[in-house]
Amino acid sequence: MGKNDFLTPKAIANRIKAKGLQKLRWYCQMCEKQCRDENGFKCHCMSESHQRQMQVFGQNPNRIIDGYSEEFEREFLEHMKRSHRFSRVAATVVYNEYISNRHHIHMNSTQWATLTEFVKYLGRTGKCKVDETPKGWFITYIDRDSETLFKERLKNKRLRADEVEEEKQEREIKRQIERAEQLIPSVSGSSQPNESERVLLKSEDGGKIAFALGSSKPVVKEKRESSKLVFEDGESSNPVKGKGAGGNVGGGVSALDELMREEEKVKERMNRKDYWLCEGIVVKVMSKALAEKGYYKKKGIVVKVIDKYVGEIKMIDSKHVLRVDQEELETVIPHIGGPLRIVNGAYRGSNARLLALDTEKYSAKVQIEKGIYDGRVLQAVEYEDICKAAV
Repeated sequence: MGKNDFLTPKAIANRIKAKGLQKLRWYCQMCEKQCRDENGFKCHCMSESHQRQMQVFGQNPNRIIDGYSEEFEREFLEHMKRSHRFSRVAATVVYNEYISNRHHIHMNSTQWATLTEFVKYLGRTGKCKVDETPKGWFITYIDRDSETLFKERLKNKRLRADEVEEEKQEREIKRQIERAEQLIPSVSGSSQPNESERVLLKSEDGGKIAFALGSSKPVVKEKRESSKLVFEDGESSNPVKGKGAGGNVGGGVSALDELMREEEKVKERMNRKDYWLCEGIVVKVMSKALAEKGYYKKKGIVVKVIDKYVGEIKMIDSKHVLRVDQEELETVIPHIGGPLRIVNGAYRGSNARLLALDTEKYSAKVQIEKGIYDGRVLQAVEYEDICKAAV
């Protein structure tokens, strides 16, 4: 067996030494050769093969450096896309993971002298979202390819939704016009106004009663007791049912209630969307792909909504910022008396407070606190339509 054969102790020791990562300053990118010490690197630089490579490099150094820089950048971003696609992570962590492959492109052969310069370059070119913190540089990968396809898909979906919504509104307007035309002849076809019908407009003490048919509530400018007496007198004075005064009273109240119900249905159809994310709510991450990172079933606050369907979530525990699709998120129900936001349905976007829960019907009783519906109590709102508000 020769002195430098494959199974000699010296050959085995050399292979063990060369197995791991070596010093970056003793690596020759042109020859793709790693030296173990300064003496070995010096001998390599004096070798004939290295001299030939340096002559090739001297002919067009800028093109070779640009090629190595592009390859380094492409592999670095590919590693980010594969390992930290939706995470905000330290740049040093990503770099250490990248150089764990001993055949990677070394940074000393690129146009960037340090990792900080490379991170700043990624931020300037918009390929990553870069943040400088006391703990170092943090980067977040921006997936341009999927975002382009995602925006195109959302644009087509919005166009189809707008067309469907316009058709629904036109049908609803026609239905309301037909209903109004049916109600007007019934009022005009009745007998001329007499004392029994005038009592509907004037009470005993001279006050008036007015109904706002277009609003969600009847506007009654009278005390409840006097209004009850008015309706009782009207019913007792004209007991005939049909197209008389008593029939108009019953028909007017039922028509009013029906119009209110129709208005609620219209409001529900207009505000019911297939997206529900909004800023300032607490959500739960249900993506099993993020379970390895420790984010599965963890809560976070929505700090930004991207294209209606994707949210940037700031985790409550780790303070990390993730970019997650709404299909992988879940609403959070607050405790009784806690603040919440109605994220879908007729009262979408309203701030409210939780009053009670119905676990059998998976619904909640809430009271709206601000806005034009302040004080209104909603008896049964589905769990998916409400979410805890961040305080």
